[in-house]
Amino acid sequence: MDISSVFLRNPTAADGYAVNQLINHIPELDSNSCYCNLLQCSHFSETSILAEHQGQVVGFISGYRKPQAADTLFVWQVAVSPDARGCGLATKMLLTLLASAASRSVSHVETTITADNAPSWALFTRLADQCNAPLERALIFDRVTHFNDQHDSEFLVRIGPVQK
Repeated sequence: MDISSVFLRNPTAADGYAVNQLINHIPELDSNSCYCNLLQCSHFSETSILAEHQGQVVGFISGYRKPQAADTLFVWQVAVSPDARGCGLATKMLLTLLASAASRSVSHVETTITADNAPSWALFTRLADQCNAPLERALIFDRVTHFNDQHDSEFLVRIGPVQK
């Protein structure tokens, strides 16, 4: 896929179902309810981004500004359809989101990643490199303590301060 033919924009509530379908068709991602994706596309529209190619949703990043730290953008989920992988779309979406007016006062990016999720580690390491920022990693949600041994442990990834 030619990344120059992908249109990036903030999502709207009308995109919620398509986003839900995208996420549900990517086995590596945790599924959310359609209602959750509707809220992400409406309540968190300014801190989320949607990628379209020929009228189809091929990418979505949900994020929000942390209530306790307004200078931090928390990236909840990154979804890129299998057909759109390998062309730098996820990185382009993250950089576009960081350059948006809603992220003007953002100095740090956070997300959580499981230890074995190599594509996400590569993406956020690339983001840290492109933003000339350090990347810190620390256990935040333990497999046993927080997930009753039903989900892998999640590591908090903190990047910043970012250079935009």
